Amino acid sequence: MAMADVTIYGAGIFGLSVAWSCARRGATVRVIDPYGPGAGSSGGLVGALAPHVPEQWNDKKAFQLDSLIMAQGFWDEVAQVSGHKAGYARLGRLQPVADDAALALARQRTQGAAELWQGMAEWRVRPRGDLGAWAPESASGWLIEDSLSARLHPRMACTALVAAIRAKGGEVLHEGAAQGRVVWATGVAGLEEINAQRPRAFGNAVKGQAALLRLDRRDCPQIFAGGALVVPHADGTVAVGSTSERDFDDPSQTDAQLDEVLARAEAAVPALAGAEVIERWAGLRPRARSRAPVLGSHPLRADEFIANGGFKIGFGMAPKVGAVMADLVLEGRDAIPDGFRPEASY
Repeated sequence: MAMADVTIYGAGIFGLSVAWSCARRGATVRVIDPYGPGAGSSGGLVGALAPHVPEQWNDKKAFQLDSLIMAQGFWDEVAQVSGHKAGYARLGRLQPVADDAALALARQRTQGAAELWQGMAEWRVRPRGDLGAWAPESASGWLIEDSLSARLHPRMACTALVAAIRAKGGEVLHEGAAQGRVVWATGVAGLEEINAQRPRAFGNAVKGQAALLRLDRRDCPQIFAGGALVVPHADGTVAVGSTSERDFDDPSQTDAQLDEVLARAEAAVPALAGAEVIERWAGLRPRARSRAPVLGSHPLRADEFIANGGFKIGFGMAPKVGAVMADLVLEGRDAIPDGFRPEASY
């Protein structure tokens, strides 16, 4: 391989998306991760790409909207170049409406979505009876249906990105020396490194637990109900998650908290009853103090860059994170929202 133009440390979704976005523009890239692609939270199970509610608009919500709209083209191109599908499909999301007050708010947000989503997606309120056996229970008899939410299979997505990067002449390695411009996308380890040199926490690890069920609902929308995400995947499985734990003893082990999530999901979505649990997963997700992705100049390393803090929205944000980081690293063009800069988490 020729001398790399860009080296990315970290082969999670942010690192791989930045590498791919640089490679597709003609840069030679090197990705280094001692644990391999998707070894951290990016190797999880859920893969829900869902928007924030369409109100109180800000840069974070606008960035996320752009990224969700970009996702179809992003993952189609990755699949074409790599020969591997990411399991992406924009099938929407269903959410139950609890009571009359929640129903009034949901209907109000219909207008917000019409204005803020610019006709690219819809937020609708529909009777549960119109949506079939997959629909979750709803105390009010009504459900929110949005057409912006999508799903992908996290592990399939990482595999596809690695293959696409290599198809463009890039490297994905367990070890190696940095060459060219350097981007740090090292997740929890990267946040902890910064914490050690700052007077207060820059970010922290949040443990998540999820499960995979043997149930083929591949053409159905995802569901958010009972505090659980239920995400049908393209391979004939359904993911259920997840917990958000700030305090934990073992980051890699599942426990009764996952059992509670599964119980809530089954109570909310009767179609899950009796489905076999084929995998239980636990891992740590990187959450920045700002609760937004951290993008831009690295706070500790002069002339180097950071892409971190994906937390629960990393896969949904990935297409635009890759694009704006490639702009910055390759061309010096800075389109990063102020709330995403490292200073926002100091």
